[in-house]
Amino acid sequence: MATKDPESVYDISIEDANGNSLELSQYKDKVLLIVNVASKCGMTNSNYTELNEIYNKYKDKGLEILAFPCNQFGEEEPGTTDQITEFVCTKFKSEFPIFNKIEVNGGNASPLYKFLKKGKWGIFGDDIQWNFAKFLVDKNGQAVERYYPTTSPLTLEHDIKKLLNVS
Repeated sequence: MATKDPESVYDISIEDANGNSLELSQYKDKVLLIVNVASKCGMTNSNYTELNEIYNKYKDKGLEILAFPCNQFGEEEPGTTDQITEFVCTKFKSEFPIFNKIEVNGGNASPLYKFLKKGKWGIFGDDIQWNFAKFLVDKNGQAVERYYPTTSPLTLEHDIKKLLNVS
């Protein structure tokens, strides 16, 4: 029997950092910024610093940042999920959730990323180009924007505020 394609991110379950299944429906009615992250990338420091800034500013207004470690680009996320979580929480004091390591491209791509990439995105087809690609998801669980890895998280503030309906 074929599985039905998800209609929103809320129809998808993923694994938390401990390998437990987690329904993304728990984030219903939140604006989500979904990012594939890496600890050893040249963009790690700036991205985590800015993601923290955005998260701290808007978490109480309905923003959730979901970080998905991925080792598909230059093997820049080689550690275990425990090592990654420790690094992010210790070095960057990040409070947003870090999930289990996933793949974002290819046959083993996470169902979440398969769903996110179905849109009108990318200069290389639908593939994610590198670490720190970002998807902005509205309160209905639909990806409304995709940003390149080099896009500064702080430049997303206007789009985030618009979806959160805050000034």
